[in-house]
Amino acid sequence: MILLSRRSLLSIAAVVDIALHARPQPVSAKMLAARHDLPPRHLETVLQALVRHGILKGVRGPRGGYEVARERRRITAGDIVRAAMSVTGEDDLPPLPHSRLVDEIVGPEVKAAGEAFLARLDGISVEDLCKHAETRKVFGADLTMADFTI
Repeated sequence: MILLSRRSLLSIAAVVDIALHARPQPVSAKMLAARHDLPPRHLETVLQALVRHGILKGVRGPRGGYEVARERRRITAGDIVRAAMSVTGEDDLPPLPHSRLVDEIVGPEVKAAGEAFLARLDGISVEDLCKHAETRKVFGADLTMADFTI
């Protein structure tokens, strides 16, 4: 059973992809979508959320695209999921019905489980995921490159 939404999984994959491919120039949304067999505009809203949350940096211009906004080791899967969750679209859903069972029992337990899950994701850095991707050569080529710290 997968506990993450499709959007959250794609967000993590997008950030790792960008971390691996953003040198020497940013990764365009079009190239990112093509590598993951998605429609070109599919990731647009989540990429913008990742920019707003300081995970990615948008670069304008004809050779523009996205690059990581900070060191790979300083970005966690939890950070990415929180950013992706900010654009879930649940604002349009009707409120939960008033229920003591939901309010006092189910809700707090599910909230605690969600917080534990996010805490585990906070222990996984983009650097960790990049190393796994490089070791398994998921893009077929050797992408090993230095991650410069400024």
